[in-house]
Amino acid sequence: MPTTLTINTTYAGESAKKYISAALLSANTIENGGVTVLPNVKFRTTMKKVSSNDILKNATCDFDPTSTVTLTERVLEPKELQVNIQFCREDFRSDWDAISMGYSAYDNLPPSFQEFIIAHFISKVAEKNEQNLWRGVNANTGEYDGIGTIISNNLASIPANQKIAAIGGGITASNVIQELGKVVDQLPSSVYGNEGLKLYVPQQVARHYIRALGGFVSGIGAAGLNNQGTTWYNGNANALTFDGIPIFMANGLPTNKMVATTADNLFFGTGVENDKNEVRLIDMAPTDGSQNVRFVMRMTGACQIGILEDIVTYGY
Repeated sequence: MPTTLTINTTYAGESAKKYISAALLSANTIENGGVTVLPNVKFRTTMKKVSSNDILKNATCDFDPTSTVTLTERVLEPKELQVNIQFCREDFRSDWDAISMGYSAYDNLPPSFQEFIIAHFISKVAEKNEQNLWRGVNANTGEYDGIGTIISNNLASIPANQKIAAIGGGITASNVIQELGKVVDQLPSSVYGNEGLKLYVPQQVARHYIRALGGFVSGIGAAGLNNQGTTWYNGNANALTFDGIPIFMANGLPTNKMVATTADNLFFGTGVENDKNEVRLIDMAPTDGSQNVRFVMRMTGACQIGILEDIVTYGY
């Protein structure tokens, strides 16, 4: 008698929080600490920026409040998003059968068909959220304004010398060190030397930098780093540094674009504990006799930059 897969569990409530966290917070940039996460933002949160002119004055016998203190705000308001998918369970059955019979090379796979399906779609949401984080546009369906869009919309607020134009022809192994140097040279004193400072680069720039340090390009020499040639790299992209500054490979960053700032100046907000978040896996067989299964996911997300003057951009 053939095995019948029946999905009789609706994932929601407490379980949903775990799955929402996995979907949103497992994006590459978030998972590796590239941004500051603000969880449990139910509606919006306001980040206040305080600036003042020279506050130290010559002493007098009187109280003389001559300095100016200015308060400005940056608002982060998570956007409601959803996933609605209907699929036939047979489309996934061969994969699940192989896993359940031990044919997979991995031993940490979900123990049930329900978990398998949820893990599959959560990985897709995480991938999309990484893209949204850096290049999302709020006007597009399923997206919110990412860091790159916020930069583009606020270029006038970034000092002119901190906006680096992209090199013609794009970044290659031959010019990547030169282009990274342009970014570092314009770092403001307020962030240079800060423990949380990072050079955010796309995979393309990271690959070219790795190739450059392996030698055989102008200025490095044939022997490469530690005379190891192209065998020097151990596969950990987040262990790379430039002039002592950590390089952060952000999978969602577009090619030929870079950002330098501190991780506590970039924010991702979501309502992980919000009652608007849910994950449901609904078996339609008891309702209409079909083999269809519906996957429903609701969540919120948004980005914001704290202090625009503390950022160096490349290619925006």
